[in-house]
Amino acid sequence: MSYTIDKRVEGEFDEVIDRTADALSAEGFGILSDIDVQQTFKKKLDEEFRQYRILGACNPSLAREALEEELQLGTLLPCNVVVYETDGGEIGVSAVDPTVMLAVADNPELDSIAVDVRERFERVLDELPEA
Repeated sequence: MSYTIDKRVEGEFDEVIDRTADALSAEGFGILSDIDVQQTFKKKLDEEFRQYRILGACNPSLAREALEEELQLGTLLPCNVVVYETDGGEIGVSAVDPTVMLAVADNPELDSIAVDVRERFERVLDELPEA
């Protein structure tokens, strides 16, 4: 079972970041964190790495609903969406599959929230031009 929803997209890396952020915003998500893995590895390890950004996405309404149901769920938030350079030089975008992630809580009350977030992430990826 895959734990991500994936797509190869067309465009330059920074443009894909911007389009992904815009598509997330259109679905009610803000970006709480933006981790540049390439830059971090260079600074902390003095090692090269492909372009790779981790966007910590959060929809406040859905997060509140989930946290009211399962307080410890904050350990799984925000939901990560990554934009990265593939081995073949393409740009990939992957979002965590919330239906898989929230299954670890074993709380059926979270199922509808997980499905909602997954559908939103699928629409985000649908907005990005396919490679």
